[in-house]
Amino acid sequence: MQFDRFHLLPALFAAAVFAAPAAPALAQDVLLGASVQLTGPLANTGRYYRDAYQLAVDRINAAGGVKVGGQPHKLALKIYDNQSDVNLSVRQYTQLVSQDKVNLLLGPFASNFALADSAVSEKYKIPMVQGGGASDEIFSRGFKYVFGTLAPASDYFGSTVEMMKALKPPPKSVALLYADDSFDVSVAKGTRPLLKNAGLTPAMDERYSSNTSDFSSLLSQIKAKNVDAVLVAGHETEILNFVRQAKSLAVAPKLYSFTVGVPSEDFRKALGKDADYAFGMTAWLPHPALKDRWFGDADQFAKEYKAKYGYDPDYHAASGAADVAALAQAMEDAGSLEPQKVRDALARIKFDSLYGPVAFGANGQINLPQVVVQVQGGQLAEVFDGKAFVTQPKFPMPAWNAR
Repeated sequence: MQFDRFHLLPALFAAAVFAAPAAPALAQDVLLGASVQLTGPLANTGRYYRDAYQLAVDRINAAGGVKVGGQPHKLALKIYDNQSDVNLSVRQYTQLVSQDKVNLLLGPFASNFALADSAVSEKYKIPMVQGGGASDEIFSRGFKYVFGTLAPASDYFGSTVEMMKALKPPPKSVALLYADDSFDVSVAKGTRPLLKNAGLTPAMDERYSSNTSDFSSLLSQIKAKNVDAVLVAGHETEILNFVRQAKSLAVAPKLYSFTVGVPSEDFRKALGKDADYAFGMTAWLPHPALKDRWFGDADQFAKEYKAKYGYDPDYHAASGAADVAALAQAMEDAGSLEPQKVRDALARIKFDSLYGPVAFGANGQINLPQVVVQVQGGQLAEVFDGKAFVTQPKFPMPAWNAR
C-alpha cells in the first residue's frame, strides 16, 4: 500500500491521544510499545489489551519496577490506536521500532493483526509477546521473535469435543461453521480431526465471510438437517448476530458452542436471557489458586481490574497482563535490555502468572487447556475442564418458545 502521510495524520493524532505516558519516557525507563484496536469494529476487545497492559505496567512499577543487573528500571507504555486497520497497525509498529525506539513490543488483538505485525518484530529483531493472536499460522513460519500466550487455535474446540462425547446422550450430528480469517480457518482445520477421532462426521462444514451479518441461509440448513450440535468459530459481533437470528428463525439445536464471546460480560449483557445455554471456552478464569508475583493471584487481579476500569476482565485481559509480566521476567532473567538477550530469555522462560504457568514451546506459543463454560441463568458457569464435568451442563438446549 502506498504510504499517504495526509491520510495517516488523523490516525496518528488519534493514536497520540491514547499514548501513555503523556510525557517522554525517562532515559532509564524501559519503553514497551503496541498498536491496539481502540476504535473501529474490534475496539470492544482491543480495550482489554490496552487496559491490561497499563494495569500490569502500573503494578510492576509500584513494586519497584524491573531489576536488570541489579538496577531498577521503570516500565513506560506507548500505545497507538490502529483503528481496527491491519495496514495502519503495521505502519504503527514500524514507527514504534524505527522512530519511537521502543525497547520491546506487546501485541495487538486478533490473529490477522498479529500475523502481519509480528513480521515487523522479526524484521527489526525486537521481541514481541502477544496474547491476541492464536492462529497456528503465526507460529508456523519459523519466526524467532514472536511469542504468544493464547493456546493454539487448532485446539480451541478440543475440550468441547471431549465434553460432547461425555454428554448423555452425545450429539449425533455436528455443524462446523467458521469465518474466513486466519484464526477461524485454523480452528476449523484443527477441529475436523478432533470430530473424526470422536466418531462425529460433520453434517455441515461451511466457511462464511468475516464480519457477515446474515446467517439465515446457514441457520436454515441447520434446521433442515436437524443438526444436534453447532460449533461456530467467529468474532463476537458475528456470534451475537448468529444467536439473534437463530432465535428469530426458531433454530435451536441441542447445543451450540462459540470460540469467542461467551466468557465476556458484554456478551451476556448484549443478549440478556437469550445468552443462556450458550457454550464457549476459555483458557482462564480468575481462580485464587493462580498465584502471581505482582498481583498476588488471579482473583486479586480481576478485582483490581474491575475497580479501575468498571468491567470484568476475561482471558484477553489476563493474557495481556501475562504478556507484560513475561517481558519483565525475561529482562530480569537475561540481566539485560538487549533485545537478543531478552528474546533468548523468553525462549526458555518458565514462571507462574495470574494467567497460569507461562512457558513457550519451540515455536514460541504457549499451550494451556481450554475450559468449557456455559451461560446458565445469566451467569458464567465452569462446566468441563477437559477431562471431567465441573458443573452439570444445561443440555439439551430447549426450543426458543419453551424457555
